[in-house]
Amino acid sequence: MCLLLGATGVGKTLLLKRLQKLCQRKVPANLTDLGEPPSTLPTVGTNLTDLTLRKRSLTIRELGGCMGPIWPSYYTDCTTVIYMVDSANITQISASCVQLLNVLAAEPLQTASVLVLFNKSDLPCTMSLVEMKSLFRMDDIIACAPQSITTLKLSARTGEGLEEVLKWLDSLQPA
Repeated sequence: MCLLLGATGVGKTLLLKRLQKLCQRKVPANLTDLGEPPSTLPTVGTNLTDLTLRKRSLTIRELGGCMGPIWPSYYTDCTTVIYMVDSANITQISASCVQLLNVLAAEPLQTASVLVLFNKSDLPCTMSLVEMKSLFRMDDIIACAPQSITTLKLSARTGEGLEEVLKWLDSLQPA
């Protein structure tokens, strides 16, 4: 099981819809052919999405941002975590960092592979990946955390970075 976590409004649902669309294609992904972003609503509860990758199948459980206090009840049997951050929302950055640290500190997730996605890179007010990693002190987090942590820049709206997310998911060892 892969958990998709992050604050409300960071783009988790749109990411899942885009990844699902790319995985359903028989031909290699063409990001210019993604079309307009589908409409989404804030997730209340959970969404389960099955993805069929080249090497494996994977179920992603998206947990609504408003469910943060009960996220730990979903950590058991989780081998992978995708944590999304809205890199255009400066007021949410510190809370997102604290939330990420809580996720990384959770005992059941000590051996999980973690992907931190800095989303909304297409917006003009977005910080660069270097700036975001600096604010989050990602180098220190990566050095101290027991998990394998990867960071990527993403725009779920335009499709930038989606191929890298799929490659990362496909590279993971089956549970």
